[in-house]
Amino acid sequence: MQPYTDSADVVHFIGGKIERGTGDRTQAIFNPATGASARRLVLGEASDVDTAVASAKAAFPAWRDTPPIRRARVMLRFLELMNRHADELAAIITAEHGKVFTDAQGEVARGIDVIEFACGIPQLLKGDYTEQVSRGMDNWTLRQPLGVVAGITPFNFPCMVPCWMFPVALASGCTFILKPSERDPSASLFMARLLKEAGLPDGVFNVVQGDKVVVDALLAHRDVKAVSFVGSTPIANYIYETGAKHGKRVQALGGAKNHMVVMPDADLDQAVDALIGAGYGSAGERCMAISVAVLVGDVADKIIPRLAERARNLVVKNGMELDAEMGPIVTRQALERIEGYIETGVKEGAKLVVDGRGYKVPGHEDGFFTGGTLFDNVTPEMRIYREEIFGPVLACVRVKDFSDAVQLINDHEFGNGVACFTRDGNVAREFGRQIEVGMVGINVPIPVPMAWHGFGGWKRSLFGDMHAYGEEGVRFYTKQKSIMQRWPESTEKGAEFTMPVAK
Repeated sequence: MQPYTDSADVVHFIGGKIERGTGDRTQAIFNPATGASARRLVLGEASDVDTAVASAKAAFPAWRDTPPIRRARVMLRFLELMNRHADELAAIITAEHGKVFTDAQGEVARGIDVIEFACGIPQLLKGDYTEQVSRGMDNWTLRQPLGVVAGITPFNFPCMVPCWMFPVALASGCTFILKPSERDPSASLFMARLLKEAGLPDGVFNVVQGDKVVVDALLAHRDVKAVSFVGSTPIANYIYETGAKHGKRVQALGGAKNHMVVMPDADLDQAVDALIGAGYGSAGERCMAISVAVLVGDVADKIIPRLAERARNLVVKNGMELDAEMGPIVTRQALERIEGYIETGVKEGAKLVVDGRGYKVPGHEDGFFTGGTLFDNVTPEMRIYREEIFGPVLACVRVKDFSDAVQLINDHEFGNGVACFTRDGNVAREFGRQIEVGMVGINVPIPVPMAWHGFGGWKRSLFGDMHAYGEEGVRFYTKQKSIMQRWPESTEKGAEFTMPVAK
């Protein structure tokens, strides 16, 4: 696949067409592998949000009244186009995010899964019906779309995370405004063009590029009924509080510090493969990355030398080279933050087994590269254990037994994803029952649920009551209405002054 080389400015998509908007602020979009500015992003203003919301609001009545099966047919055409152009979209992601091309292909595939799920929307929007709840009276429920909704999405999955949101929202009858990350925004416009080609009416899907100015405008706008967000915990907390203050429905997915427990009876080859792939894949820039290995009993002395050898020999290079195992970090600022955490870990007394700092890729000396880093003897008091680093840094914590491993994980403020590697069925069962984390893998290192199950963590990894996509997503973008009905011929005469009851 050829690298993505477009140099045009990245702008907005409003009312079915490309719009530069009213703002004159811009910022560079970098290719992380080269460190060079590839194009510029036009940052939106509150007036651009007003225009997009007005467009979405105007489009809503006709889209709401479109039969669900016809909305599903638009999603089916969009699904076909996404499959046809998947590699082009993956190349765009690699050019702006830096993740290796094969990983970008996987991201697109997982986004496509949710689109495919949304194609079944007629079944998912069915209500309930009860005949004769009282004499001559029936009762049924409907699920109706909220109206204009918005998604604020992160840099690490510029295709997959938006696809957690807008296909379900659109199929449910809502109109949508996407505010993608300003670090890798081009995927949003690519998908907008495919939606238009699939026959989506103008105004139903809009993209407003920007920063906090756009976010705050969406949160405050009275015509935006709900906001979905994925990002760091401090921002998720802010989105949740601000959106709720303005009367919006909010789902805000926050940060993570995902643990993987390795029991003494685990298949060590499988466990090492899992830790290397889940810890260093996508340069650790995943909310489901494994960043803490919890090594039980004597397993640490067996596994750490093997992890060290693999970490030292990771193939780190430009993600468009198909033998790459890990690409660059998304920005220079992120690289400096990650390497700053490594220095902090050393100062706090953790054992630095493999140091990835200062990694240089021949021919890409200005790229934002770091190697895989491995720490041993990490303790719960250390910042590298407590805080989300969001980079290729794996911290190993030694614990005495299974009970200590469970307690360690349950004491952490985050509860996004977790894994346990064991051959013991009772250990696996008890781990699944006792652990206070939203997504659990047993011998599965990255337990991201499939499209029909829904994604979400616990504790400070999720603000709001509903998970992303799946049936939870349908409930989030719709509201339930209950209708009770009877006709004059079946109505008893006379006023009733008590609470109605079944007769």
